[in-house]
Amino acid sequence: MSAAPRPFLSVVIPAYNEESRLGPTLAGVKQYLAAQSYTSDVLVINNASIDRTSEVARAAGVPVIDEPRRGKGAAVRTGMLAARGEYVLFSDADLSTPIEEVEKLLHAIREGHDIAIASRGLPESNIVKHQPWYREMVGRLGNLFVRLLAVHGIADTQCGFKLFPRELAQKLFRVARLTGAASDVEILFIAQRHGLRIAEVPVTWVDSPDTRFNRVTDSLDALKDLVRIRVNWLLGRYRI
Repeated sequence: MSAAPRPFLSVVIPAYNEESRLGPTLAGVKQYLAAQSYTSDVLVINNASIDRTSEVARAAGVPVIDEPRRGKGAAVRTGMLAARGEYVLFSDADLSTPIEEVEKLLHAIREGHDIAIASRGLPESNIVKHQPWYREMVGRLGNLFVRLLAVHGIADTQCGFKLFPRELAQKLFRVARLTGAASDVEILFIAQRHGLRIAEVPVTWVDSPDTRFNRVTDSLDALKDLVRIRVNWLLGRYRI
C-alpha cells in the first residue's frame, strides 16, 4: 500500500495550557488553509498541558502529539520532526503573527532563501499592538546578547513564526539540543554556521497579553543557553 502524498505545507502549533484560545486559532488556520490552492495539514504538540488543550485540538479534527513538559523548544522539535509537509511552519498558538503571513515566508524561500523567519524588528514590520514597554526592553537587551554571542545580522530571532523546507528542518532539528527559550536562537545559529541563507521577513504582528513567557526566569535561562550553544558548537554537536 503506497503512502499518502505529502501535503505542501504543514503547520506545527506547540501549545501549553491553550484551552481558551486554541479553538479559535485552529478554526482560523484551517479556514485560511482550506482556501489556498496547495494542500496542507495542521499538527498540535501538547506540551504537558493541565487543561483541556488536547481535547480542544482533537475536537477541531487536528491530530495531537502529547509531549512531556520539557519546554517549548522540545515541543517545537517534536512537531518539526513529525510534520509531513514539503514545507513546515511552526506558529505560536496565539497567532500573534496572522497565518496569512505565511505567504510572505513562502515567497522568500521561492526567491532563493533556505529558511524564512517572521520579524517584528524591521522598519517595514507592522506592529498593530506593541508589547508592554518592559517586555520590549527585555527583548532588545536579549537581542543584543544574541547578536554578540550567537546569531549575527538578525533583528528578531524570537518571533514564533518560522518556515523551513521539510528536509532541512529534519537535519536542523535532529541535532538541536535546547528545550527552552533560546531554542529559536540555537536553530538559527546552526543554520548560519552551515552557511544557510535566512530571510528575515517583516510581518504584521499583534501582541497577545496572555503570554507564556516569564520575562525574568525565561530571560535568565536564555542567557545561560547562549553559552551552551557556543559550547555545543565547539564540541562538534551541531553537524548536519
